[in-house]
Amino acid sequence: MTIRDLQNTLGQFAHARDRLPFHTPKSLAMALTGETGEVLESFRWLTPEQFNALTSQPHGTRALRHDPADVFAYLLRLADVTGIDPGETLAEKIELNRHRYPVDLAYGSAENTKLGE
Repeated sequence: MTIRDLQNTLGQFAHARDRLPFHTPKSLAMALTGETGEVLESFRWLTPEQFNALTSQPHGTRALRHDPADVFAYLLRLADVTGIDPGETLAEKIELNRHRYPVDLAYGSAENTKLGE
């Protein structure tokens, strides 16, 4: 399934439930932020060992799979309603960062590691 297919499926899902009036850029951005917080809940207060024990069990990985999927869904809806092509925009951003953080200067450095900076 392509990104566009996913966006169409999400749009059809929202349309069938008469949710399109609620899918404004502001509301989708707020929902995206809330779902991102849920991703953090999976990691809060866990040591690396506790996290590894959790992920070794099938039931422990459900939130780890579903919460990022919710983030991805809201991100795709936000891109769709704002007319942003996520693949094209990400490729553009990667190229900008390639120039901004050349390997010879950025290699092994945690400085300025923000992915989308």
